[in-house]
Amino acid sequence: MPSERVLRAIAGVLALAGIGVATYITVVEAGGSAPQCLAGGHGCETVANSHYSHLAGVNVAVFGIVGYVLLVGSALAGGDVARIAGFAIALVGFGFSAYLTYLELFVIDAICQWCVASAVLMTLLLVVNALRALDYVGSELMNPPVRTDEL
Repeated sequence: MPSERVLRAIAGVLALAGIGVATYITVVEAGGSAPQCLAGGHGCETVANSHYSHLAGVNVAVFGIVGYVLLVGSALAGGDVARIAGFAIALVGFGFSAYLTYLELFVIDAICQWCVASAVLMTLLLVVNALRALDYVGSELMNPPVRTDEL
């Protein structure tokens, strides 16, 4: 099992990549365009132009940016609160990504490659944060830090 430090680093890198993907989608949409599909096709444009791409008038990618920023914060922080928060945020993000993927496949009938990339990143973040939470929550209670002034 990787150390918590390694899991935190992995989570941080994945969340930064997620910020990049969600920011690209947001900036392109704010400019009045749609994300370009790297492999060609018009799936990204179809998804971006659907009414499902906004929630309460806000592009869903903005919610992604917020979620990924919170995940970076939980990766930078130590302790049980950060571990549980990272897991909870990743779980909500995964659920929302699964819902959006369902909409793409069965309602919109188009796939956005950027949305798929974000969903994959969120899935990986859920796995990493679950490992971090399951393996390290309560670890400070089992191995309290040694204070040098007590030696």
